[in-house]
Amino acid sequence: MKFANLIHHNYPSNDYDDLISSVDAVIAQGVADPNRLFVTGGSGGGVLTSWIVGKTDRFKAAVVQKPVIDWASFVLTADNPAFFARYWFGEYPWENPEAYWRRSPLSLVGNVKTPTMVVVGDEDYRTPVSESEQYYTALQLRGVPTALVKIPGVGHSLAVRPSQNAARMNAMLEWFNRYKDGAPAATAQ
Repeated sequence: MKFANLIHHNYPSNDYDDLISSVDAVIAQGVADPNRLFVTGGSGGGVLTSWIVGKTDRFKAAVVQKPVIDWASFVLTADNPAFFARYWFGEYPWENPEAYWRRSPLSLVGNVKTPTMVVVGDEDYRTPVSESEQYYTALQLRGVPTALVKIPGVGHSLAVRPSQNAARMNAMLEWFNRYKDGAPAATAQ
């Protein structure tokens, strides 16, 4: 319960340190190669993946799936705004905009150097498509290698049919393989 109370109304934040210490542990154990690290996650994991690449460039590439990038825009466009605002923040965006921005991965996009693919279902109402589009556009404006994959006809699950899941996984593997030896230099667009 103590841990839950520490992260309630404070996500993402210290969970980054927990995740990175886990990465360091598997490197120390010889399980992972520090020169061949990749990161991905979806929904809450998409939030954390975008947060991670905003904090470190130690990963060769990332795939951010169905993320929340700007908590204020998310709360006002997702499928359950009253619940998300009150449960995850305790207040509405206009009551404390700084708290929303402080926890938004978009606030860290100026630090991102990691090639980052963004994946979302084109009918996702839980983490609306606009969240992924914002992140993709911000990465493009920064000159970070990026791609946006919208899966047609699916919502937050990202796969209604096995073929959709296979296509998503193939796109992710191709992205990671493209950057396994390092990213090409970023260029401003």
